Amino acid sequence: GMNAAVRAVVRMGIYVKAKVYFVYEGYQGMVDGGDNIVEVSWESVSSILQVGGTVIGSARCKSFRTREGRLQAACNLVQRGITNLCVIGGDGSLTGANLFREEWNGLLEELAQNGKIDEEAVKKYAYLNIVGMVGSIDNDFCGTDMTIGTDSALHRIIEVVDAIMTTAQSHQRTFVLEVMGRHCGYLALVSALACGADWVFIPEYPPEEGWEDSMCVKLSENRARKKRLNIIIVAEGAIDCHNKPITSEKVKDLVVQRLGFDTRVTILGHVQRGGTPSAFDRILASRMGVEAVLALLEATPATPACVVSLSGNQAVRLPLMECVQMTQEVQKAMDEGRFLEAVKLRGRSFENNLNTYKLLSHKKPDAELPKTNFNVAVLNVGAPAAGMNAAVRAAVRVGITEGHKMFAVIDGFEGFSRGKIKEISWGDVGGWTGQGGSILGTKRTLPAKYLEKIADQMRTNNISALMVIGGFEAYLGLLELSAAREKYDEFCVPMVMVPATVSNNVPGSDFSIGADTALNTITDTCDRIKQSASGTKRRVFIIETMGGYCGYLANMGALAAGADAAYIFEEQFDIRELQANVEHLTEKMKTSIQRGLVLRNENCNENYTTDFIYQLYSEEGKGVFDCRKNVLGHMQQGGAPSPFDRNFGTKISAKAMQWISKKLKETYRKGKIFANNDDSVCLLGMRRRNLVFQPVAELKTETDFVHRIPKEQWWLKLRPLMKILAKYKTSYDVSDSGQLEHVAMHSPKEVETGAI
Repeated sequence: GMNAAVRAVVRMGIYVKAKVYFVYEGYQGMVDGGDNIVEVSWESVSSILQVGGTVIGSARCKSFRTREGRLQAACNLVQRGITNLCVIGGDGSLTGANLFREEWNGLLEELAQNGKIDEEAVKKYAYLNIVGMVGSIDNDFCGTDMTIGTDSALHRIIEVVDAIMTTAQSHQRTFVLEVMGRHCGYLALVSALACGADWVFIPEYPPEEGWEDSMCVKLSENRARKKRLNIIIVAEGAIDCHNKPITSEKVKDLVVQRLGFDTRVTILGHVQRGGTPSAFDRILASRMGVEAVLALLEATPATPACVVSLSGNQAVRLPLMECVQMTQEVQKAMDEGRFLEAVKLRGRSFENNLNTYKLLSHKKPDAELPKTNFNVAVLNVGAPAAGMNAAVRAAVRVGITEGHKMFAVIDGFEGFSRGKIKEISWGDVGGWTGQGGSILGTKRTLPAKYLEKIADQMRTNNISALMVIGGFEAYLGLLELSAAREKYDEFCVPMVMVPATVSNNVPGSDFSIGADTALNTITDTCDRIKQSASGTKRRVFIIETMGGYCGYLANMGALAAGADAAYIFEEQFDIRELQANVEHLTEKMKTSIQRGLVLRNENCNENYTTDFIYQLYSEEGKGVFDCRKNVLGHMQQGGAPSPFDRNFGTKISAKAMQWISKKLKETYRKGKIFANNDDSVCLLGMRRRNLVFQPVAELKTETDFVHRIPKEQWWLKLRPLMKILAKYKTSYDVSDSGQLEHVAMHSPKEVETGAI
C-alpha cells in the first residue's frame, strides 16, 4: 500500500501546484543526496498502484541517527528548497523525522557557519514541516485503527491458512502457524479470529500458568467432537507470563509429546510483506496521502508534527509524538508484566478483537452455561454475500454462550414459512468463517405474502427473537414484520438486522458484509485486465460493476484500481461530461500513458449503457486508442471472504447477539416476551467511528425506496479524490479533512461502542 500513498502524495502535491520530490532509499538517500532526491512529474507514479513494496525504496539508515548525518540531510534539502517532508514508515522512522524537525533551526545555523548555505537561506527555509503516514504490517502504532499494509498482510496469512486447512482436513493434522509481530500480536489475533483458530499466542496477552494442560485438553476435545484439524497461531514475539518466549517449535513438541497428534509447523516469514496490496490498503493509502498533503499545506511552526490516520471510517490527524509515546508505553507495560494495561493501550479495536476471539473460540461445558429458555432464530435474506457464514457462526456461538437455544432458518423468509428451521449447535458452525456464499441458503423473497405461515412457525418453534443477516431485502423484511405486529403477537419480539450485501446499499451503515470481498475481486480483475494490454498499442477498458443503483463498488473500485472515470447513478452525467472524459483520455494517451480504465455501475443511466459508452469511446478514440469492454457479473458475489469481511461479520454479529440478550431481559414479562416499540426492531450499522443500533422505523426517512439506496452516502465525498488522482481539475472539499486531535486513552465505557 506504500505505493498508493506515494502516488496520492505526488498527484495531490502537483494538483495544489507544489513541486514534489522523491527521496530514494529512505533517510540514507536524504543523507547521500545527489540522484537520490529527484523532482517528479504526474506520470512518474503511473501504474504503481498495484505494485507491492515501495518503488522509491526504503532502507534502515545508521548515519541519520548521528547529528552529522542529519546535518548533511538538511543541507541536501535546503539546496533544493524543500521544507515539507512526508514520511511513510513505522515508529522509528517517524521519531527520527520529529527529531530532525526539532533540530532543523540549529542544523541550518551550523550549515551557515560552515559556509555551506548563506544567511538568506537560513531565514527563507527557517521551518521544516513534517507529516507522517504509518506503514507497518504489524499494525503496532497507537492512535491508528489500521496502518498501511496491515490488511494486505492479513490477505497473505488468510490465503495460506485457507490452503493449509484443506490439507489438514484430509490428513487429520495439527498445524502451528507462526506469523509476524515481534512486539504486537495484531496479525496473529485477527487471523485467529478470521479462521477460527483453536489457540492463539500473542505478546500482549500471555496465557495463564498451566496453559500447556488447558491447550491440550482443548485440542483433544475438538478431536473428540469430530473436528479433523487443529490450527494454532503463534506471533513471533509470543511470551508466557514470565516473559519467556513461546516458540512455534515448542508448541509443536508439546502437542506431539502429550497428544501424539501429527503436527507440522509453518513459518510464514516475509511472505506477509509481499504481494499485491488489497483494495482496502490502496483506498486507505490514497485517502491518507491526500490528507497528508492537506496537513502539510496547513502546517505552521506552532503546530506539532502530525500523523494522518484512520479512526473507524474517519480520517484524523494526531500529534506524532503522542502516538509514539503511547506506542512505547505498550512495550513498557509488557516488559513490566502489566499485560491488561498493554491490551488497553493498544486501543479499543484491539481489545474488541481479543474479547470476541475469547468469546467464540472456547465453548464452556454445558453445566457452566446459563439457561435462559429463549429460542433465537438466525436467517439469511437477499443475495449471497461473502462473510455471511462468519456472521452466522458468531451469532450461534454467542447465543449459546448467553444461554439461548439457537435455530437456523434455511432459505430466508420463504424457507421460514415452509418450516425449514432446525436447532443448530456450537460444533455445527465450525469452519464456517472461510466459506463464501451462504451455507444456510438465502432468498430475496419478502415476508409480506407469508406472514401467517411465518407467525405459525414462530409460535410452533417458540421463537423469542430474530436475527436477520442480509441486504436491502432484509431491511424491507424487518419493516414488513414490524408493521404486522398489530395483527400478529408472534412478531412482538426483539429483531435485529446485520447488513450483508456486496452492493453496500443498506441505510444506517457505512459498510456491509461482503462489499470488501467484492471490491477486492473488482480490483484484482482490473489489475489483470490492465496487464492484458501491456505491450499492445494504447487501450481503454470499459468495465461494468454490480451494485443495483448504488455506485459504491464502481466508485471505490475506480479508486483502488486507478481508473480514469466511474459513472454512477448518484452523480448524474450528460453527453458533455462523456465527451470531456473521452477528450481527457485522448490527451493522456498522447503522453507516455498506455492504458485507460473506465468503470460503470450497472444502473447508472438507462440510456448511456455499457455498450453505448464503449461505442462512443471507440469512435472518439479512433487513431489514438482502441476499446474493450468487460461485464464482471456474478463473480463479484462469490469467492472466499476477505479478512475484513470475516472479522467485520464476526464482530458485528456477536454485538447484535448481545443486544438481543439485553432486549430479551428487558421485554420479558409474566413468563413471555412482549416487545412492540420501535427500538425493539433495529439495524446494527457502522457509522463513522462507532457501531450503532438504529430502529428500522427511523431509517425510513433516510432511504430512497425506489432506487434502494440511502439518501446520503459517505463515500460520495471521495469522488473528487478519484478525479484528482486521475488528473481532472476539480474542487476538493476540505471541510471533512481531519482536525488535529489528541490520542485518547479509551475508558472501559467507550470500548463498548467498538471500532472495527
